[in-house]
Amino acid sequence: MQIEPSSFLRHGQGLLRAAKVTREAWTTVGTGSLLLPACFVEKETIVRNRKTILFGLAVLAVGVGFLFLPIRAWFAALEGQVAGLGVIGPVVVAVAYVVLTVLLIPGSALTISAGTIFGLWTGAAVVVAGANLGALGSFLLARTFMREKVAKWAEANPKFAALDRAIGQSGFKMVFLSRLSPVFPFTLLNYLLGLTTVRTSSYVLANLLGMLPGTFLYVYIGATAREALAGDASGGTGTLQLALRIVGLLATFAVVFIVTRAARKAMAEAEQTASPSGGAAPVSEAR
Repeated sequence: MQIEPSSFLRHGQGLLRAAKVTREAWTTVGTGSLLLPACFVEKETIVRNRKTILFGLAVLAVGVGFLFLPIRAWFAALEGQVAGLGVIGPVVVAVAYVVLTVLLIPGSALTISAGTIFGLWTGAAVVVAGANLGALGSFLLARTFMREKVAKWAEANPKFAALDRAIGQSGFKMVFLSRLSPVFPFTLLNYLLGLTTVRTSSYVLANLLGMLPGTFLYVYIGATAREALAGDASGGTGTLQLALRIVGLLATFAVVFIVTRAARKAMAEAEQTASPSGGAAPVSEAR
């Protein structure tokens, strides 16, 4: 049987095209040593973009609410109730934040509300105190009474295994980065971190520092809303202060966005280094 040379040429070109398509269907992630299907990487990118879009929609919804809902009246009623509590008002809100955190209920709305009710600095102090106490409570529950249940939650999150290995090498750093760039929801991560070998003192400090940028951003949104609601629309000074507040909010968002991206990159590199294929053996940190 005689085979034409042109037939070899056609088959060779077909193989080259197939190899090219296969190469384009895969891509490298992390430090470049891990090969994953491009569709997986695109899916991860879509998830990240979705969070940004949801945040933008939330801000847009607040703006629309100012135009069409009696938010000013609601705000006045809520502020009056909290003011009626006197000096224990901030304490009540902080305790409510602790309860929400332990019950795995997201506290974003309460964070913004704290800025609206108390202003920027008092609101930030209330949220930081409540969120950190709640996070510590969840962390300790995971190490004691709820350890078996939380372990089942961890099994359903493949990403947690990589984070756990990285924490075994550098507990404080990884907890800090995980707060700056949350791979898991804040309330769930509090419990999952209780399964790791990070020291409680390292967890508390890293948690406190890592949540500051995001907390400041959300409280700033609430404080800006407070300025818009309480400001005198007819006064030029009030309008100028509101404009400066909005510029500050946009600058804060930009800084938090940059910090979050940098933290996500550093976290991915640390997890890749700590992976079994990275050649580094985990060194557990004493509790």
